[in-house]
Amino acid sequence: MSDYRSVSVQDRRVAPAEPGHRMSRRAAASPPPPPPPGEQPPRGGGGRRAAPAKGGGAGKMRVLAWISIGATTVMVAGALTGYTVYRDTFGNIHKKSVKNDIITPRPPSTGALNVLLVGSDTRAGEGNAKYGQKLARSADAGGKRTDTIILLHLSPNRDKAQLISFPRDSMVQIPTCKNETTKATMPSYRGMINAAYNTGGVACTISTLETLTNIRIDHFVEVDFSGFKNIVNALGGIEICLKSGVDDRASKLKLPPGKSLLNGEQALGYVRLRKYGDGSDIQRIKRQQIFLSKVVAKATSGELLTNPAKLTSFIKAAAQSVTMDPDLADDTQKLLDIAKSAEKLTANGVKFTTIPWIPDPEDPNRVVWKQPDAGELFNAIRTDVELPAATPSATASSAPKVALKPEQVQVQVLNGTPTGGKAREVADQLSKQGFKVVGLGNYQAPGGKAIAKTEIRYAKKAPEGADYAGVLSGMVVPKPGPTAGKIRPTSTDVYTSPVALPSGGTKAAGAPVVQLIVGEDFEGVKVEKLPDSVTTNTIVASAQKNVCT
Repeated sequence: MSDYRSVSVQDRRVAPAEPGHRMSRRAAASPPPPPPPGEQPPRGGGGRRAAPAKGGGAGKMRVLAWISIGATTVMVAGALTGYTVYRDTFGNIHKKSVKNDIITPRPPSTGALNVLLVGSDTRAGEGNAKYGQKLARSADAGGKRTDTIILLHLSPNRDKAQLISFPRDSMVQIPTCKNETTKATMPSYRGMINAAYNTGGVACTISTLETLTNIRIDHFVEVDFSGFKNIVNALGGIEICLKSGVDDRASKLKLPPGKSLLNGEQALGYVRLRKYGDGSDIQRIKRQQIFLSKVVAKATSGELLTNPAKLTSFIKAAAQSVTMDPDLADDTQKLLDIAKSAEKLTANGVKFTTIPWIPDPEDPNRVVWKQPDAGELFNAIRTDVELPAATPSATASSAPKVALKPEQVQVQVLNGTPTGGKAREVADQLSKQGFKVVGLGNYQAPGGKAIAKTEIRYAKKAPEGADYAGVLSGMVVPKPGPTAGKIRPTSTDVYTSPVALPSGGTKAAGAPVVQLIVGEDFEGVKVEKLPDSVTTNTIVASAQKNVCT
């Protein structure tokens, strides 16, 4: 959890925190009620930040919610063992229901599991106040903010995990929410994303993210400073490797160069460490990512899962250190389902990504999400809807399919809806995923009616036409089955791809043209190729084992 809020903009890379500076900013950070139209929107929530470094998609990786990966995965894994103590421990989970406070329209579920992981920077509660100044010991501990906002996305098959971190300084449109205390309705306004949590709690944070991403958030998990330390201790500590020694009074951390096994208190100091290396934000973020990758690896290792004593200790610590919504905490079957998926959810299947961002044009000390890159990342999560394939019968037989890639498939996109420009919009999405779009057009059913369901068609006489159409079908949501027999468009238009073709020309030359008729049920094109700003700021947990920082 980097305490960057206490460092000045002029020298945030190396300047020490000024006495009292951090908490005075926490007091100023508590946003006032949303302003009436025409007034300046609040800037609340934390101090100023330096202008992002080149390639600013690196973002601000926070620590608390990362630990929730281990908490939610390993805690429920105990239910598989048959030990009664594990099941009884679930009753110790702190619960908070917020679904009745979410008053914005909600996106549909897709079969994936999306969990909001919140790391609260409140100093209220036992074990938290000592990390703040005098204001931290007041009745409300100077307010609360989300020091971490992360979306944990588990694939429908529960074999992959993607964790998306949202910088807390992101300037966004906060939707209509209920005040967490008074339950009064607050109008929408533009502000820092963590202000949603300060005034509207988890419910408003969920509403904000759902509105901005159109991704359904199924559950939430909260953890604070004290919970972080307890969970690390229950894991038996986390081993890190330093290129040089550390002796930092501000973070209360003293370590030699080389490998060290950190307990909870040391781990908290390590992830909050500022004066190390070049002192930059980017280097600190990298250290946090590597540390948390090791947490994931240890929390999902056989060393823990096969040791009843260690597993019991961890489950008890995790249950007492987190807060969940009752729908997750009380649903034994859902916990069992997640536990079963933990067998596949190893460190190899966990990726950490920071949402791409750029400086806010209205205030370079704040950020906005970089578009269209962020939108493509959200689309990738929304379209991760593949369910397990049905097992073919023993007597079934079919000719082997031709191995094809999107680059080999030529597509004509036809708009069958009343929405103007839909064909070009879909064509752009297909081009970014590698398909060769050869033309656009419109199509109306007899009587001028719109097409209700999306169709994919290929020429009846085209050799292997079904195979080419099948590649396209697998990339469209919902997934239409290919149909033999093409239709005649009501109008056509040329199309120029915004994506540069690879050198040597297209690989689709000579392939049959497949038609995609976009219907009113069309949701999107699956995203498998993400922008460089996303991929270069993503790390795989399994690759961090022997890294020294």
